[in-house]
Amino acid sequence: MSAHPDPTYPRPDTTDAPISPEEAEAAAAADAALQADLSDEVARLQAQNAELAEQYLRVKAEMENLRRRTDEEVSKVRKFAVEGFAESLVPVLDSLEAGLAVQEATAQQIREGAEATLKQLQSALARHKVQPIAPAAGSRFDPHQHQAIGVVAAPGQEPNSVVMVLQKGYLIAERVLRPAMVTVTAPK
Repeated sequence: MSAHPDPTYPRPDTTDAPISPEEAEAAAAADAALQADLSDEVARLQAQNAELAEQYLRVKAEMENLRRRTDEEVSKVRKFAVEGFAESLVPVLDSLEAGLAVQEATAQQIREGAEATLKQLQSALARHKVQPIAPAAGSRFDPHQHQAIGVVAAPGQEPNSVVMVLQKGYLIAERVLRPAMVTVTAPK
């Protein structure tokens, strides 16, 4: 059998061997030091855990307050969103009431009043980003902004082109409020 590089190989069984008082004292001291280190580490981790729990509760409360404030703001926005729009329509209402209050108006006066009221209404809508959709005859049919009410044969015209606008559509802030109702040329 060759010599093993470890001089203690094979190791003697030390479970039954008595230990000296110095070894017992050293082991006890090492154990106490280990216990102290572990106690310090446990205390540090408990303090860190308490700090993190406190931070979590603060963040949770902060998020709850933010959610509550956001809900209140959304509620206010919904409640008063039409306020500006309604405010711009009040002069239109005043004009209509004033026009109806005149008992002996001529046809020309009624027409002028209606035209002035229409301009007020168009201006109020434009201030709130409501724009008409009125495609020109011959323009390409756009299914996102137009609704085809009828199809007509139109030789010589491009297929799926607008022939006539039956009713204007409207966009509000570039979103279709109502599509324009149009007749289009028949596809080939």
